[in-house]
Amino acid sequence: MSNHIANGRLIVWVTLFFGVMFQIMPLPSLVELWRPDWLLMVIMYWAMALPHRYSILTAWFLGVVLDILLGAHLGIRAMAFSLVTYIVVLHFQRLRHFPRWQQSIVIAAFICLYHLVVFWLEFIVVGGVQFKTEYLQPVVSSIFIWWWVFWVLRNIRRSYKVR
Repeated sequence: MSNHIANGRLIVWVTLFFGVMFQIMPLPSLVELWRPDWLLMVIMYWAMALPHRYSILTAWFLGVVLDILLGAHLGIRAMAFSLVTYIVVLHFQRLRHFPRWQQSIVIAAFICLYHLVVFWLEFIVVGGVQFKTEYLQPVVSSIFIWWWVFWVLRNIRRSYKVR
């Protein structure tokens, strides 16, 4: 394996690590409800940019890691990440060519789907979980954060020539 390929993979995994860290870092209670889904956005970016290398298995693995770190029921976020990533990989060529504003709306729809799948699975597994509109607040914040996440990750990919 060449050094260039190994470095590119290292760069991607470092960005995914930072996505995990941003996802679990403590925030004040007022801001906590609006926390963007950092890790899911990073996964979706790499699934659009390099779908042959980072897709469903990567999403499933990181979902299990996030379930363990959050102390949630094992596999719930893994299933939701995998489903959303599958849809992104199916349509990656189309998503790449959308303007950023349109891409952020589609990303928000995917994040909404993620939250609904997590709610549905927790409802089935745990039972008694009630749906609240606050549950979808990260969708709104992720619309605005996606522009920044896309710009940062694209510049990282280009400057380190990740392929």
